[in-house]
Amino acid sequence: MKGLIHSFESFGTKDGPGIRFVLFMQGCPLRCLYCHNVDTWNIKDYKKELTPEETFKEVFKIKNFIKTGGITISGGEPLTQPDFIKEVFRLCKENGIHTALDTSGYIFTNRAKEVLEYVDLVLLDIKHINPEKYKVLTSVNLAPTLKFAEYLQEINKPVWLRYVLVPGYSDDEKDLHEWAKYCSKFTNVERVDILPFHQMGTPKWEMMKRTYVLKDNKTPTKEEIIKAEDIFASYGLPVKLTNR
Repeated sequence: MKGLIHSFESFGTKDGPGIRFVLFMQGCPLRCLYCHNVDTWNIKDYKKELTPEETFKEVFKIKNFIKTGGITISGGEPLTQPDFIKEVFRLCKENGIHTALDTSGYIFTNRAKEVLEYVDLVLLDIKHINPEKYKVLTSVNLAPTLKFAEYLQEINKPVWLRYVLVPGYSDDEKDLHEWAKYCSKFTNVERVDILPFHQMGTPKWEMMKRTYVLKDNKTPTKEEIIKAEDIFASYGLPVKLTNR
């Protein structure tokens, strides 16, 4: 068994607690308008092909640096390759390395459930709460992600929720209240991050010769970010606040 991999980062600091080895898997069923890893969409565009054991060797090389962190498997959508990532996570758990899965929650299958047995923390993107607007943003249905979120609550799996704030798409005040109200019922959420939309992915869209709908979209202002954070916090969510 081999995993089709886009890349990996040895000293990640934004994908879970501590310093982390971040593995970016190739392939994704979503087509998010703001994706900054558009070059991970097509499974055929993979850069590396490694076995779980070969992958673990790369992680183990920096084991001393990631003692307070661990490994995060991201993408793309890592659950497009569940058997591979399950084995990587299993090897890491056997060696005392903290494991995190960065996912859209869209692929909610029995094989995905098996992966979760070896996961310490899930970084879950619930990209919108309105099903129609979610589909505009991602091109897929919202329902599987909500089922995924509810399953994580059922098994009491620690979760960090992530929400990308995109002016004109995911910043409507009513939607923010609805998102926060829905997510506030979960008792397994340890942290909520609001991620401001940015244009850093633009060169990749150009490189992949894809139409970038958001090329003229603005980044949210500090005031807009604070407003969203305050709405989420008002529902008791553990929001990681920006510097104020």
